[in-house]
Amino acid sequence: MKKVAVIGCGSWGTALAIILVNHGHDVMMWARKQEAVDEINTLHTNAKYLPNIVLPTGLSATTDREQAVAGAEIVISAVPSRAVRSTMMDFAPYFAKGTILVNVAKGLEDGSLLRLSEVIKECVPQCEVCVLSGPSHAEEVAKEIPTTCLIACENEAVAKMVQEAFMNPRFRLYTNTDVIGVEMGAALKNVIALAAGMSDGLGFGDNTKAALMTRGMTEMTRLGIAMGGRAETFAGLSGMGDLIVTCTSMHSRNRRAGILLGQGKTLQETLDAVQMVVEGVNTVQAACHLAEKYHVDLPITQAINDVLFHGKDTKDAVLELMTRVGKPE
Repeated sequence: MKKVAVIGCGSWGTALAIILVNHGHDVMMWARKQEAVDEINTLHTNAKYLPNIVLPTGLSATTDREQAVAGAEIVISAVPSRAVRSTMMDFAPYFAKGTILVNVAKGLEDGSLLRLSEVIKECVPQCEVCVLSGPSHAEEVAKEIPTTCLIACENEAVAKMVQEAFMNPRFRLYTNTDVIGVEMGAALKNVIALAAGMSDGLGFGDNTKAALMTRGMTEMTRLGIAMGGRAETFAGLSGMGDLIVTCTSMHSRNRRAGILLGQGKTLQETLDAVQMVVEGVNTVQAACHLAEKYHVDLPITQAINDVLFHGKDTKDAVLELMTRVGKPE
């Protein structure tokens, strides 16, 4: 049994807390709001993020940062990408040297263009930083539907330790040392899921979605390799696997957002309707800036950026993509 802290009580953090408690670990969650803590501790629910799920009675929560991570051998950071830096700075005084910190958010930091593990290392250099990624809707993990992910860390021994702690008959983990490839796949697939959702919202069919996913994977791999990732990583769970599940499932908030955008909703109307963080929206501008920095062509990503932030009509964006100069694959 290990002592585990989960920072953040959204759907994914709560789902991971459930499987860890059920696997025999001592888990403490941290939430910013006292009402969320009270609900977890007294009602054993988290209705906003995981409706109709009963939490294990052994799962507890607190708003006290020091109490949350005291003695924890593994800390899971489950806050949205835009909150990673501020949250890590707030918790930095309470992390012991050598604490294993597992980031489960998927995105890039706006402005700095840093991967989230890079942000975390700047804030808490005393920690061993890992990344958990893969095709894993929180709603299904919370119900203990069989799921397979990967844990990435430059220190393979640390990755194997986390793998051993997390793995159970319903949640399987592979290890990987390509942190760059894993993080870029995780971040960029959300952008392509927006495109897949827009295709659905426009009333297009399977052919269109298959093309977007395939060419989107090409863009993800192209940028990831330019940044130092390995091509084979993008063919695995954090690349193709995560792309498939995010582009095809209604659990995916990125796909749901894309559908609304394709139906003609504004970005603000879309975000108001989804009511949860849509990481693809936060990632697309950073991806375009990285494409410029590394001299990489990302036509689908750029088209999504133009729709979201430059007023381009979705149908016009599709037409421009379809009428680009012919090229070999």
